[in-house]
Parts: sequence; C-alpha cells; structure tokens
Amino acid sequence: MKTALNFLVAARQCEIGELEQLQRTSALVDLLSRLIHALQKERGLSNVFLASSGTRGGPVRLAQMAECDRMAAAARDGFELLDMRPGGAGLTGHPGHGARLFSRIAHVLQCLDALPALRERVASRTLSPEAATALYIDLVAGLLAVVFEAADSAPEPGISRLLVALFNFMQGKEFAGQERATGVAAFGAGLSDASRQQHWLHLIASQERCFQVFAEFAPPHSLALWQERSAADATLAVIERLRRLGCTATAGAPLSVEMAEPWFDSCSQRMDALQAVEARLTAELQQQCEHRIADARAALQTLLQAPQALATMPVSATLTLGELQPPAARLGPQLDRSVMDLVQDQSQRLQAMQAELETVRATLTERKLLERAKGLLMARRQLSEGEAHKLLRQTAMNQNRRLADVAQAVLSMADLLPPAP
Repeated sequence: MKTALNFLVAARQCEIGELEQLQRTSALVDLLSRLIHALQKERGLSNVFLASSGTRGGPVRLAQMAECDRMAAAARDGFELLDMRPGGAGLTGHPGHGARLFSRIAHVLQCLDALPALRERVASRTLSPEAATALYIDLVAGLLAVVFEAADSAPEPGISRLLVALFNFMQGKEFAGQERATGVAAFGAGLSDASRQQHWLHLIASQERCFQVFAEFAPPHSLALWQERSAADATLAVIERLRRLGCTATAGAPLSVEMAEPWFDSCSQRMDALQAVEARLTAELQQQCEHRIADARAALQTLLQAPQALATMPVSATLTLGELQPPAARLGPQLDRSVMDLVQDQSQRLQAMQAELETVRATLTERKLLERAKGLLMARRQLSEGEAHKLLRQTAMNQNRRLADVAQAVLSMADLLPPAP
C-alpha cells in the first residue's frame, strides 16, 4: 500500500519535471530574445533605407538580414523541442497553455516564412517606411507573445517573477525600437505630422510603463545593471533633444532630414545597451532554473533516504507502536513524526508558492484586460492604439478607478458599443 512518503516522493519528482521544462523554456526564451533584437535592428535599417530612397543602409541591411536568418534558424530548432502531442506538456508542463502557445508559434512561423517577400518589397522600395514597420512589428509581437505564454504559465514563483520582469523589459525595448523607426520616418520625411507626433508620445509613455513593471519584478543584480547603464548612457541626452524637436514641432513645420542619421545611431546604441540588460535577465533566468532543480533534487534525495531511517530504528520502537496501531500506520513514532513534518512543510511551501504566483499572475491578467479593451476600442471606435490607451487612462483618472477595472468595464459593455462603420 502506498504511504504518504510515496506521494511526497512523487510530488517532488513532478516538481523536478516542471522545473526541467522551465529550464528548456528559459533556453527558448533566450533564443527568441536574440532573434527579436536582430529583427529590431533589421527593421531600423530597413526604415533608414526606405526613408532615404535607398541611398543609405543598403549593405549593412543585407548583413543584418543574414544575422536574422541565423537567429531564426536557431529559434526554429528550439520550437522543434516542444512536446506537440495532444495533452502534452508544450513549453511549461501545463497542458492548458498548449493551444494558445502553439497558435502563437504558428503565427510566428507564418510571419518568418513571409519575411523574404517583405525584404524584397523593401529592396524594391514598394513599401512606405510605416508599412514596412507595421509588418516587422507583427512578427516581433508574435515572438513576444510566446514569451508572454511562458511567463503566464511558469509554476515557480521566483522564476515567474523573473519571466514577468523579462517580458516587460522586452516589451519596453520593443517600444523603444518602434520609437526609433518612428523618428527615422519623421526626420526622413522632412515634415512634422500631428498623428505621427501623437504616436511618438504614446511610444515614449509605453516604454516608461513597461520599465516600471520591470523595476517592480526585477532581481537586484539586473535592476542595478539597468540603473547603471541608464545613468551612464550619454546617448539619452541626444535622444531627448531630438525627441523635443520631433514631438513639439508645429504640424506641417519642416524637420531636418540630416537629423535622421544621428537619431538612428543614438537609438541603436540605446537598443544595444538594453540588449545587454536583457541578456543578463535571460542568463539569470537559466541560473535560477539550475539552482531550483538542484534544490529539488536534494530534497528528493532526503525523502528517498527516509526508508533507510526506518531500517536503522530500534526494533522495540516499531514493535511497540505496531501493537497499538493498525498495520497501515506501522512507520514507527520517529519516522511517523518525520513524515508528518515533511507533509506539513510540503503543504506550507506549496501554499506559499501559490499565493506568490497569484500575485505575479495578477499583473499579467491586468495586462491581458488592458490589451483586450484597447483592441475593442480600436475596432469599434476606429481609434489608434495610442488613442485607445489614452482614453482608458483618462477615464480611470476621472473616475478614480484602477486602469484594469476600467478595462474590465469596457469589455463587459462590448455588446453595447456600436459596431465599426
């Protein structure tokens, strides 16, 4: 008959299996981080190429395309390692996340398959900088969605917090990349545009919001590196000056085309600095997985040694207890108390983990609500993403409510909103 000790051992073995899945997840997230950074750089160079009518960035863009292809091949190899069986573990050991995860990966693979055609259109200059940027954004968003699924389903609180910090940092960096593209298009056009200015300001605010969440969940070493890099980054002064030029100019006023190159170079240096912090986060993610697996294996070994303790107990101890208790309880008083302590420790540890996980996932749930509410407003009221977010934020301030509560209220009234014209 199976005892409590048998089930404690099984619980530890399940935990180790989940942590090993998380370790594989962290390796895949690292590959996706590298691919995203490469694509962001290719997007920026494509914008320079298009905004300059093909006179700038051509050779460098071709070299970056080759780098992207290498990173994409590595990511595809990572996808091959996923368990795709019905009811399988997928990425994180939780079957319920498989459908969403695999749908997101399918979208990413479709976008990667379409990348050569996008590049040809950029090379032939049959796309505007804005149109090319939008297509690259879709691909990067798909890759970030895979990282989001990893953060949303991680079963270990410490690693889940780190994944939330990493996802928000990657999202903030993506907004910084979009800002780079927006500035290149603005200066390249040589003319101020009111709608582009609003989008530019939205991207700046979105970065700040993501980096605030990162700072809340980041481990101390990564946060210190981020703060150190930010304080020592001389390019930020250049970026701030060019931001003011681009965002405060009167609509229709001329902008210096010559500013496109220093804007791109300064933003690119900033993106590389952000990537260094991102690499630190992915390395710390893998280290945490290794440490947690080592701890879990040590705990399992302790449990497996419990029967040996029973074998070395004085015979009188087990016989005396056996005479007074039914056969199912014949563990001996010392071992019985030891197993009971183990059961209680395991229960308390799992309860603490669950409470911390719920706190971490609340952040992700609020983000989902906000994105869904923005999407609904964009579809029904023909708003841009920046306008939808501004409307939600202003409503929350006017009503003195949390942004997530306003987003939930908007979603609950979806049937009452008029359809798009």
